Amino acid sequence: MARLSRILIFPIKSLDPIALNEVEISAGGSLKGDREFAMFDQQGKFVNGKHNPKIHLIRSSYNLGDRQVSLQIQKQNEVFTFHLDQQREALTNWLSEFLGQPLDLRQNTMNGFPDDPDAWGATVVSEASLKTVQSWYDQPSLDLEQIRRRFRTNLEIADTETFWEDQLFAKSGETVPFKIGDVQFLGTNPCQRCPVPTRDAFTGAVYPEFQKIFTRSRESSLPTNVERSRFNHFYRFAINTRIPLTEAGKVLKLNDFVFKQ
Repeated sequence: MARLSRILIFPIKSLDPIALNEVEISAGGSLKGDREFAMFDQQGKFVNGKHNPKIHLIRSSYNLGDRQVSLQIQKQNEVFTFHLDQQREALTNWLSEFLGQPLDLRQNTMNGFPDDPDAWGATVVSEASLKTVQSWYDQPSLDLEQIRRRFRTNLEIADTETFWEDQLFAKSGETVPFKIGDVQFLGTNPCQRCPVPTRDAFTGAVYPEFQKIFTRSRESSLPTNVERSRFNHFYRFAINTRIPLTEAGKVLKLNDFVFKQ
């Protein structure tokens, strides 16, 4: 039976994730702490890996209990630790200096800063799908962890067939209800991907023809029962969701079973 096998949240949008054993649903219907902080430029636009590949060189780790983030540049030894609340200005200055532009680090504790504001819940993918995508690339360094890091999905589901998650969306304007444990989700759409998955998650180096290989393979392996109208192109992977606000305060835990309703 399908079960929740991995929980990843990204406390600072565009930086590394942290794996959790459980996570609470926030008052705004997201995973608590996910994309709680985001970097913005002086025009109020996101600063992220899509537009600034240097972000891939920043390694981040978290002590959420102490509200601390530790930052390190890839292949450098020095580690810089900041309190997310009490040292926000110093943290912002460090990020600004490394990325070479003045930044504003904003916070949203209600539902974070999702990529899709109409689908503010977690992103969901099956472990089998990640393994299948990895098999499309003949490159030893492109292992399962690299694929996982490139696509940056919140919730991984085990014990399913490949592309199991593609049953969790329907026609445009419709949602598909499902539960993980006792938490209600509404599947909305297959996630449109950006340039980030084409790059090495740790160095930013571009994999030649990554998107072309993905698109060709995704189209040829699309399950027959999938709502194909949602694929105006085939560079889509994992699903976006909404979590109703009624679910606030509930807790997702590893090994919770998944039920399509």
